[in-house]
Amino acid sequence: MQIEQNIQPEKPIGAHAAANVTVDEASEGQRIDNFLAKVLKGVPKSHIYRILRSGEVRVNKGRTDASYKLVIGDIVRVPPIRIASNDKELLENQRSEQPAKSVLESTIIFEDDALLVIDKPAGFAVHGGSGVSRGVIEQLRMERPKAKFLELVHRLDRETSGVLMLAKKRAALVALHEMIRNNQTDKRYLMLVAGEWSEKKKRVTLDLQKYVLPNGERRVNVVMDKSKDKYDQAQHSETIFYLKQAFDGFSLLEAQLVTGRTHQLRVQLAHLGFPILGDDKYGDFANNKALQKKGLKRMFLHSVETNLRHPVSAEKLKLIAPLPQDLQRFMNNLKKLEG
Repeated sequence: MQIEQNIQPEKPIGAHAAANVTVDEASEGQRIDNFLAKVLKGVPKSHIYRILRSGEVRVNKGRTDASYKLVIGDIVRVPPIRIASNDKELLENQRSEQPAKSVLESTIIFEDDALLVIDKPAGFAVHGGSGVSRGVIEQLRMERPKAKFLELVHRLDRETSGVLMLAKKRAALVALHEMIRNNQTDKRYLMLVAGEWSEKKKRVTLDLQKYVLPNGERRVNVVMDKSKDKYDQAQHSETIFYLKQAFDGFSLLEAQLVTGRTHQLRVQLAHLGFPILGDDKYGDFANNKALQKKGLKRMFLHSVETNLRHPVSAEKLKLIAPLPQDLQRFMNNLKKLEG
Protein backbone atom coordinates (compact mmCIF):
# COMPACT_ATOMS: atom_id res chain seq x y z
CA MET A 1 0.00 0.00 0.00
CA GLN A 2 1.63 3.23 -1.14
CA ILE A 3 0.94 6.30 0.97
CA GLU A 4 1.61 9.65 -0.66
CA GLN A 5 1.19 11.55 2.57
CA ASN A 6 2.10 9.89 5.82
CA ILE A 7 -0.57 8.73 8.30
CA GLN A 8 0.69 7.87 11.76
CA PRO A 9 -2.04 5.71 13.27
CA GLU A 10 0.26 4.39 15.96
CA LYS A 11 0.37 7.80 17.64
CA PRO A 12 -2.53 9.25 19.63
CA ILE A 13 -5.31 10.22 17.25
CA GLY A 14 -5.98 13.91 16.86
CA ALA A 15 -5.83 16.23 13.88
CA HIS A 16 -3.66 15.31 10.90
CA ALA A 17 -3.55 16.33 7.25
CA ALA A 18 -5.55 14.51 4.62
CA ALA A 19 -3.71 11.61 2.99
CA ASN A 20 -4.01 9.92 -0.40
CA VAL A 21 -3.60 6.16 -0.23
CA THR A 22 -3.05 4.09 -3.38
CA VAL A 23 -4.65 0.64 -3.22
CA ASP A 24 -2.33 -2.29 -3.90
CA GLU A 25 -2.87 -6.05 -4.20
CA ALA A 26 -3.11 -6.55 -0.43
CA SER A 27 -6.23 -4.36 -0.25
CA GLU A 28 -7.84 -5.29 -3.57
CA GLY A 29 -11.49 -6.31 -3.19
CA GLN A 30 -11.73 -5.02 0.38
CA ARG A 31 -14.72 -2.92 1.42
CA ILE A 32 -13.83 0.74 1.92
CA ASP A 33 -15.13 0.77 5.52
CA ASN A 34 -12.90 -2.16 6.50
CA PHE A 35 -9.98 -0.58 4.65
CA LEU A 36 -10.40 2.66 6.59
CA ALA A 37 -10.66 0.74 9.88
CA LYS A 38 -7.24 -0.74 9.11
CA VAL A 39 -5.67 2.56 8.02
CA LEU A 40 -7.19 4.59 10.86
CA LYS A 41 -6.34 2.13 13.62
CA GLY A 42 -8.25 2.82 16.83
CA VAL A 43 -10.93 5.00 15.25
CA PRO A 44 -14.43 3.67 16.08
CA LYS A 45 -16.45 2.25 13.19
CA SER A 46 -19.22 4.77 13.94
CA HIS A 47 -16.84 7.62 13.11
CA ILE A 48 -15.67 5.87 9.93
CA TYR A 49 -19.26 5.56 8.72
CA ARG A 50 -19.79 9.22 9.58
CA ILE A 51 -16.95 10.46 7.38
CA LEU A 52 -18.10 8.16 4.59
CA ARG A 53 -21.65 9.55 4.73
CA SER A 54 -20.39 13.13 4.84
CA GLY A 55 -18.35 12.67 1.65
CA GLU A 56 -15.03 13.44 3.33
CA VAL A 57 -13.66 10.13 2.05
CA ARG A 58 -13.08 10.12 -1.70
CA VAL A 59 -12.12 7.36 -4.11
CA ASN A 60 -10.54 8.65 -7.32
CA LYS A 61 -11.86 12.12 -6.35
CA GLY A 62 -15.48 10.91 -6.15
CA ARG A 63 -17.81 10.18 -3.23
CA THR A 64 -18.41 6.58 -2.21
CA ASP A 65 -20.37 4.53 0.31
CA ALA A 66 -19.35 1.89 2.84
CA SER A 67 -20.08 -1.04 0.52
CA TYR A 68 -17.65 0.00 -2.23
CA LYS A 69 -14.98 -2.64 -2.92
CA LEU A 70 -11.53 -1.34 -3.74
CA VAL A 71 -9.69 -1.95 -7.01
CA ILE A 72 -5.93 -1.94 -7.52
CA GLY A 73 -4.82 1.59 -8.35
CA ASP A 74 -7.73 3.33 -6.61
CA ILE A 75 -6.65 6.50 -4.83
CA VAL A 76 -8.41 6.90 -1.50
CA ARG A 77 -8.51 10.30 0.16
CA VAL A 78 -8.41 9.80 3.93
CA PRO A 79 -9.57 13.02 5.64
CA PRO A 80 -8.15 14.59 8.79
CA ILE A 81 -9.58 12.91 11.87
CA ARG A 82 -10.51 15.21 14.75
CA ILE A 83 -12.07 13.61 17.79
CA ALA A 84 -12.44 15.04 21.28
CA SER A 85 -9.44 14.17 23.42
CA ASN A 86 -11.69 13.26 26.34
CA ASP A 87 -13.32 10.41 24.41
CA LYS A 88 -12.33 7.65 26.83
CA GLU A 89 -13.56 4.81 24.64
CA LEU A 90 -11.47 6.05 21.72
CA LEU A 91 -8.39 6.43 23.88
CA GLU A 92 -8.82 2.85 25.04
CA ASN A 93 -8.94 1.69 21.42
CA GLN A 94 -5.93 3.64 20.23
CA ARG A 95 -2.94 1.60 19.16
CA SER A 96 0.28 2.28 21.01
CA GLU A 97 3.70 1.95 19.40
CA GLN A 98 3.89 -1.51 20.94
CA PRO A 99 1.49 -4.35 20.01
CA ALA A 100 -1.72 -4.32 22.03
CA LYS A 101 -2.00 -6.62 25.03
CA SER A 102 -2.86 -10.08 23.82
CA VAL A 103 -6.49 -11.05 24.35
CA LEU A 104 -7.05 -13.63 21.61
CA GLU A 105 -3.58 -15.13 21.14
CA SER A 106 -4.36 -17.93 23.60
CA THR A 107 -7.48 -18.90 21.61
CA ILE A 108 -5.59 -19.88 18.42
CA ILE A 109 -6.46 -23.36 17.12
CA PHE A 110 -4.47 -23.29 13.88
CA GLU A 111 -2.21 -20.83 12.08
CA ASP A 112 0.05 -20.75 9.06
CA ASP A 113 0.97 -18.17 6.40
CA ALA A 114 -2.52 -18.18 4.87
CA LEU A 115 -4.99 -19.03 7.62
CA LEU A 116 -5.69 -18.13 11.23
CA VAL A 117 -8.32 -20.05 13.20
CA ILE A 118 -9.39 -19.16 16.73
CA ASP A 119 -11.80 -20.50 19.33
CA LYS A 120 -13.91 -17.35 19.66
CA PRO A 121 -15.08 -16.65 23.21
CA ALA A 122 -18.80 -16.09 23.81
CA GLY A 123 -19.77 -12.44 24.20
CA PHE A 124 -17.08 -11.26 21.74
CA ALA A 125 -18.51 -9.76 18.54
CA VAL A 126 -16.63 -10.64 15.36
CA HIS A 127 -16.44 -6.96 14.36
CA GLY A 128 -17.20 -3.54 15.80
CA GLY A 129 -20.41 -1.63 15.15
CA SER A 130 -23.96 -1.45 16.57
CA GLY A 131 -22.70 -0.30 19.97
CA VAL A 132 -19.62 -2.56 19.94
CA SER A 133 -16.44 -0.50 19.77
CA ARG A 134 -14.09 -3.40 19.06
CA GLY A 135 -14.62 -6.92 17.78
CA VAL A 136 -12.41 -9.91 17.02
CA ILE A 137 -11.06 -8.50 13.76
CA GLU A 138 -10.20 -5.10 15.28
CA GLN A 139 -8.61 -6.74 18.33
CA LEU A 140 -6.44 -9.07 16.25
CA ARG A 141 -5.30 -6.21 14.02
CA MET A 142 -4.30 -4.31 17.15
CA GLU A 143 -2.43 -7.33 18.49
CA ARG A 144 -0.69 -7.82 15.12
CA PRO A 145 0.29 -4.35 13.89
CA LYS A 146 2.67 -5.80 11.25
CA ALA A 147 0.06 -8.03 9.63
CA LYS A 148 -0.36 -6.94 6.00
CA PHE A 149 -3.69 -8.69 5.54
CA LEU A 150 -6.22 -10.07 7.99
CA GLU A 151 -9.90 -10.56 7.18
CA LEU A 152 -12.84 -12.53 8.56
CA VAL A 153 -13.78 -15.53 6.41
CA HIS A 154 -17.24 -15.86 8.00
CA ARG A 155 -19.16 -14.70 11.06
CA LEU A 156 -20.40 -16.09 14.35
CA ASP A 157 -23.10 -14.47 16.47
CA ARG A 158 -21.75 -12.53 19.42
CA GLU A 159 -23.00 -15.06 21.97
CA THR A 160 -21.85 -18.08 19.93
CA SER A 161 -18.42 -19.48 20.76
CA GLY A 162 -16.11 -21.73 18.78
CA VAL A 163 -14.30 -22.14 15.48
CA LEU A 164 -13.82 -18.84 13.63
CA MET A 165 -11.63 -18.61 10.51
CA LEU A 166 -9.66 -15.58 9.33
CA ALA A 167 -7.60 -15.26 6.16
CA LYS A 168 -4.06 -13.86 6.16
CA LYS A 169 -3.85 -13.67 2.37
CA ARG A 170 -6.29 -12.35 -0.23
CA ALA A 171 -5.98 -15.58 -2.26
CA ALA A 172 -6.92 -17.64 0.80
CA LEU A 173 -9.96 -15.46 1.48
CA VAL A 174 -11.21 -15.80 -2.09
CA ALA A 175 -10.65 -19.57 -2.08
CA LEU A 176 -12.44 -20.04 1.25
CA HIS A 177 -15.43 -17.97 0.15
CA GLU A 178 -15.65 -20.12 -2.98
CA MET A 179 -15.55 -23.29 -0.86
CA ILE A 180 -18.34 -22.01 1.38
CA ARG A 181 -20.50 -21.07 -1.61
CA ASN A 182 -19.99 -24.52 -3.11
CA ASN A 183 -20.76 -26.29 0.18
CA GLN A 184 -17.23 -27.71 0.41
CA THR A 185 -16.87 -27.08 4.15
CA ASP A 186 -18.36 -29.20 6.93
CA LYS A 187 -19.35 -27.04 9.92
CA ARG A 188 -20.66 -28.66 13.10
CA TYR A 189 -22.31 -26.97 16.07
CA LEU A 190 -23.35 -28.21 19.50
CA MET A 191 -26.43 -26.82 21.19
CA LEU A 192 -28.56 -27.68 24.20
CA VAL A 193 -32.27 -27.20 23.55
CA ALA A 194 -35.43 -27.26 25.61
CA GLY A 195 -37.55 -30.36 25.01
CA GLU A 196 -36.90 -34.03 24.40
CA TRP A 197 -35.77 -34.58 20.82
CA SER A 198 -36.69 -38.09 19.65
CA GLU A 199 -35.07 -38.55 16.22
CA LYS A 200 -31.45 -39.65 15.94
CA LYS A 201 -31.09 -37.80 12.63
CA LYS A 202 -33.38 -35.13 11.19
CA ARG A 203 -32.96 -32.94 8.11
CA VAL A 204 -34.68 -29.57 8.48
CA THR A 205 -35.44 -27.30 5.52
CA LEU A 206 -37.18 -23.96 6.06
CA ASP A 207 -37.43 -20.66 4.21
CA LEU A 208 -36.11 -17.76 6.29
CA GLN A 209 -36.59 -14.04 5.91
CA LYS A 210 -34.88 -11.09 7.59
CA TYR A 211 -36.85 -8.21 9.05
CA VAL A 212 -36.16 -5.18 11.24
CA LEU A 213 -37.81 -4.32 14.55
CA PRO A 214 -38.95 -0.73 15.24
CA ASN A 215 -35.81 -0.20 17.34
CA GLY A 216 -33.62 -1.14 14.36
CA GLU A 217 -32.67 -4.61 15.60
CA ARG A 218 -32.45 -7.24 12.87
CA ARG A 219 -34.35 -10.49 13.25
CA VAL A 220 -35.19 -13.55 11.15
CA ASN A 221 -38.44 -15.50 10.88
CA VAL A 222 -39.74 -18.55 9.05
CA VAL A 223 -41.84 -17.87 5.94
CA MET A 224 -44.78 -20.25 5.79
CA ASP A 225 -47.20 -18.53 3.41
CA LYS A 226 -45.68 -18.88 -0.06
CA SER A 227 -48.43 -16.78 -1.61
CA LYS A 228 -47.17 -13.56 -0.07
CA ASP A 229 -45.09 -11.14 -2.13
CA LYS A 230 -42.39 -11.05 0.53
CA TYR A 231 -41.74 -14.72 -0.01
CA ASP A 232 -39.60 -13.72 -2.99
CA GLN A 233 -37.05 -12.34 -0.51
CA ALA A 234 -36.90 -15.54 1.56
CA GLN A 235 -33.77 -17.68 1.66
CA HIS A 236 -33.71 -21.47 1.71
CA SER A 237 -32.09 -22.88 4.85
CA GLU A 238 -31.07 -26.47 5.51
CA THR A 239 -29.54 -28.24 8.51
CA ILE A 240 -29.00 -31.86 9.53
CA PHE A 241 -29.52 -32.39 13.27
CA TYR A 242 -28.19 -35.36 15.25
CA LEU A 243 -29.26 -36.29 18.77
CA LYS A 244 -26.10 -36.61 20.87
CA GLN A 245 -27.47 -36.93 24.40
CA ALA A 246 -30.88 -36.93 26.10
CA PHE A 247 -31.64 -35.28 29.44
CA ASP A 248 -34.79 -34.80 31.46
CA GLY A 249 -36.50 -32.00 29.55
CA PHE A 250 -33.46 -31.11 27.44
CA SER A 251 -31.54 -32.46 24.44
CA LEU A 252 -27.96 -32.05 23.29
CA LEU A 253 -27.90 -31.77 19.50
CA GLU A 254 -25.18 -31.60 16.89
CA ALA A 255 -26.00 -29.56 13.80
CA GLN A 256 -24.35 -29.97 10.41
CA LEU A 257 -24.87 -26.86 8.30
CA VAL A 258 -25.91 -27.32 4.69
CA THR A 259 -26.62 -23.60 4.27
CA GLY A 260 -25.32 -20.78 6.44
CA ARG A 261 -28.11 -18.22 6.87
CA THR A 262 -28.25 -15.54 9.53
CA HIS A 263 -29.45 -17.03 12.86
CA GLN A 264 -30.26 -20.24 10.97
CA LEU A 265 -29.94 -22.71 13.84
CA ARG A 266 -31.61 -20.45 16.38
CA VAL A 267 -34.65 -19.75 14.18
CA GLN A 268 -35.08 -23.29 12.90
CA LEU A 269 -35.00 -24.82 16.37
CA ALA A 270 -37.29 -22.18 17.90
CA HIS A 271 -39.78 -22.78 15.07
CA LEU A 272 -39.71 -26.54 15.75
CA GLY A 273 -40.44 -25.95 19.43
CA PHE A 274 -36.91 -26.72 20.67
CA PRO A 275 -35.41 -23.28 21.47
CA ILE A 276 -31.71 -23.10 22.29
CA LEU A 277 -31.16 -22.56 26.00
CA GLY A 278 -30.11 -19.02 26.81
CA ASP A 279 -31.14 -17.59 23.43
CA ASP A 280 -32.28 -14.04 24.21
CA LYS A 281 -33.75 -13.40 20.75
CA TYR A 282 -35.72 -16.52 19.85
CA GLY A 283 -35.69 -18.55 23.06
CA ASP A 284 -38.00 -19.17 26.00
CA PHE A 285 -37.37 -16.08 28.10
CA ALA A 286 -38.95 -17.39 31.32
CA ASN A 287 -36.97 -20.62 31.04
CA ASN A 288 -33.78 -18.68 30.33
CA LYS A 289 -34.25 -16.66 33.51
CA ALA A 290 -34.73 -19.82 35.56
CA LEU A 291 -31.67 -21.44 33.98
CA GLN A 292 -29.52 -18.44 34.83
CA LYS A 293 -30.07 -19.23 38.49
CA LYS A 294 -28.86 -22.76 37.76
CA GLY A 295 -25.61 -21.54 36.24
CA LEU A 296 -26.31 -21.00 32.52
CA LYS A 297 -25.19 -17.42 31.92
CA ARG A 298 -25.08 -17.49 28.09
CA MET A 299 -26.60 -19.11 25.02
CA PHE A 300 -25.72 -22.79 24.74
CA LEU A 301 -24.49 -22.69 21.13
CA HIS A 302 -20.93 -23.61 20.17
CA SER A 303 -19.15 -24.06 16.82
CA VAL A 304 -17.33 -27.25 17.73
CA GLU A 305 -15.77 -28.49 14.48
CA THR A 306 -15.02 -27.41 10.92
CA ASN A 307 -13.63 -29.78 8.30
CA LEU A 308 -12.27 -28.49 5.01
CA ARG A 309 -9.30 -28.51 2.69
CA HIS A 310 -6.62 -25.89 3.18
CA PRO A 311 -7.30 -22.99 0.76
CA VAL A 312 -3.72 -23.03 -0.55
CA SER A 313 -2.23 -26.51 -0.02
CA ALA A 314 -5.53 -28.48 -0.28
CA GLU A 315 -4.45 -30.45 2.81
CA LYS A 316 -7.34 -31.83 4.88
CA LEU A 317 -7.94 -29.79 8.02
CA LYS A 318 -9.98 -30.80 11.07
CA LEU A 319 -10.44 -27.71 13.24
CA ILE A 320 -11.83 -28.47 16.69
CA ALA A 321 -12.87 -26.15 19.52
CA PRO A 322 -13.77 -28.18 22.65
CA LEU A 323 -17.00 -27.34 24.45
CA PRO A 324 -16.25 -24.42 26.84
CA GLN A 325 -15.92 -25.31 30.51
CA ASP A 326 -18.96 -23.28 31.58
CA LEU A 327 -21.23 -25.13 29.14
CA GLN A 328 -19.71 -28.50 30.00
CA ARG A 329 -20.16 -27.80 33.71
CA PHE A 330 -23.82 -26.88 33.25
CA MET A 331 -24.48 -29.98 31.18
CA ASN A 332 -22.78 -32.22 33.71
CA ASN A 333 -25.31 -31.08 36.29
CA LEU A 334 -28.26 -32.22 34.23
CA LYS A 335 -29.83 -35.55 35.10
CA LYS A 336 -29.60 -37.96 32.17
CA LEU A 337 -32.73 -39.77 31.07
CA GLU A 338 -32.63 -43.44 31.89
CA GLY A 339 -32.32 -45.78 28.91
